[in-house]
Amino acid sequence: MKENISGCSVEEAMRLIGGRWRMLLVSFLLEGPRRFNQLRRDVPNISQRMLTLELRALEEAGLVLRTVYPEVPVRVEYSLTPDGRRLEKIVEVLKEFGLWLKARPAA
Repeated sequence: MKENISGCSVEEAMRLIGGRWRMLLVSFLLEGPRRFNQLRRDVPNISQRMLTLELRALEEAGLVLRTVYPEVPVRVEYSLTPDGRRLEKIVEVLKEFGLWLKARPAA
């Protein structure tokens, strides 16, 4: 991951949660654990490679837990860790802001 250049706490947060897909994935995981293909259906425009990279980054940051169940075929689920659940307030604000953006008149 990139390093924090300015030392600013906002930059530090954006280093972990920035980008197009991470907060969207977190918003779906707030609803409960999801399997990889469920997340692909939830976010149809994300490529398999990008989904894998984003989930790995969130896992590395300690925000997502990857659980492998020893079944045939193997079942893998992704869920938020307690640290990941701390993003719930941010997701709520983003949803509210997104609704405001959709409702405002076009410029």
